[in-house]
Amino acid sequence: MLALPHTNPLPASQQDGTYPRPQLARTSFLDLTGRWDFTFDDENVGLRERWWSAPSFARTIEVPFPPESTASGIGETGFHDVLWYSRTFSQSELDGVRTGAGERVLVHFGAVDYRSTVWVDGHRVGDHEGGHTPFFFDITDALTPDRSDHMIVVRVEDDPQDVAQPRGKQDWREEPHVVWYHRTSGIWQPVWLEAVPSTFVQTLHWCTDIPAQTVAVRVSLNARPRDTVKTIVRLTYEGSVLGEATAYLTERETDVRVSVPALGNGQAYEELIWSPEHPRLVDAELQVGDDTVSSYLGIRSTAVAHGTFLLNDRPYYVRSVLSQGYWPESHLAAPSADALRHEVQVTKDLGFNAARVHQKFEDPRFLYWADKLGLLVWGEAPATFTFTPVSVQRTIHEWLEVVERDFSHPSIVTWVPLNESWGVQHIQHDERMQHFARTLVELTRTLDPTRPVVSNDGWEQVDTDIIAIHDYEGDSEIVGQRYADRDAVDTMIASIGPAGRQLILNGDVSSAPVMLTEFGGISYDADNVTDAWGYTAAGSADEFTQRLTSLLAEVHASQVLAGFCYTQLTDTLQETNGLLRSDRSPKLPIHTLRKIFSGADE
Repeated sequence: MLALPHTNPLPASQQDGTYPRPQLARTSFLDLTGRWDFTFDDENVGLRERWWSAPSFARTIEVPFPPESTASGIGETGFHDVLWYSRTFSQSELDGVRTGAGERVLVHFGAVDYRSTVWVDGHRVGDHEGGHTPFFFDITDALTPDRSDHMIVVRVEDDPQDVAQPRGKQDWREEPHVVWYHRTSGIWQPVWLEAVPSTFVQTLHWCTDIPAQTVAVRVSLNARPRDTVKTIVRLTYEGSVLGEATAYLTERETDVRVSVPALGNGQAYEELIWSPEHPRLVDAELQVGDDTVSSYLGIRSTAVAHGTFLLNDRPYYVRSVLSQGYWPESHLAAPSADALRHEVQVTKDLGFNAARVHQKFEDPRFLYWADKLGLLVWGEAPATFTFTPVSVQRTIHEWLEVVERDFSHPSIVTWVPLNESWGVQHIQHDERMQHFARTLVELTRTLDPTRPVVSNDGWEQVDTDIIAIHDYEGDSEIVGQRYADRDAVDTMIASIGPAGRQLILNGDVSSAPVMLTEFGGISYDADNVTDAWGYTAAGSADEFTQRLTSLLAEVHASQVLAGFCYTQLTDTLQETNGLLRSDRSPKLPIHTLRKIFSGADE
């Protein structure tokens, strides 16, 4: 199972979308996806029997596809609490990614659901909890010298019925029902090896300040350096140097500011800024001591004011679609890197300029294509289904990790830590749940003051930057009346909202923009799916067209809405309210859907 090291192209904005961490790229890496040995451990005896020391698992699995999926080669959707994986990689493969003496070897996991322990050559190298966020371990000292092959073993715990885990749309029942679907357990995002110097860049955070004509990068090292580390940051756009700075790092985290004089030209600076219509990416190369990494960023700002959503200080109407990020053959894992590109492209083709990735932290390679092709993204957390001290701790832990991971993507313009009171079902009456919602908002603003935060998308919102309303009314005339103007919305805020829930619990929303962030949900069961489900239903393509057209005409005519999010992009198992079938083929001609959702003839 020899895998050749991959060479990562420079500049970062021109990569092909396969590199698993697109905004912090090194020149080569060893891809460990593909066939692994595998077994279930339903009796939970593996630890006692020391399976990590000499694994001999009878089955094989295609990583990174979850064992519940057919793409994995396993396809078993029943309850299995404990999974084991093993894979060998050769010393010659490892030597192929090393470029100098004294380098450390890291193993990276994009996401493993839910709790994992990793061994290399029989040595335990680390543990991680959290099913949607990345982690890595330094395995250098675990590699046994003079071995021609090395063994990596992963044990995963994922209790299907633990509703205190952040699980999003993963069903706690054995079979999918209503709006929940098959689980995604175990390794479901890429695994790879890379070699780094003893002091290396662990994370980068890009932040732009257009009025100040600067780009700042927070460089986080793996440890506080013993000696001063010389750092050079160079920014280029289409081959031309925009700015360069040299700094000397003495702390683990340091901000380096780069002056970008081109931003000072009041007539020409807009030729550099990022938007869905002009997704311009600035390339960056960093030399941090002996570590060289490539990255990219987008120069843009996002805010809310005067009842509008602002992109680059100008009102921007958000035309969004709810994206479940689920494929029938591979579940939450994308079937291929190219499928992630297609998901972004087809969303734009349908006339949308934004996507709300629902109840899922999406693969960073999806965010790369959103950055590259130009698509706004609302970053939403997968929910727990209960409110306990454990669920609170787990939610905060994963949320902070993903804000750290995705901070620098220009496509992400809004954070959504809670949705429809999932995990805080009694927030209207329980002050603890209100404190929790407010804490998530304030933590997010503390870590990232550059983006608006929706406290609880749909209803029962606390201290929210956007009034985000879910309304699945099927009568387009009623929808038109509800969102005709601000007075109509204020009437709902003062009483009870469309779902029979109070919209705003507390907080000043007098100048907050109003968005219809879930609506539609019209089921057109084009494939005769068993137990087809939707909020309302259309019986034919003509009826589907008519209902979409009349509904979107009312939404576009609203004098108060600053944007919308239609439910949903694709069919998902029994949910047949997609604009596309589950195989991503359109239910209506693309140009018809584009005209309906863009609100203009194109």
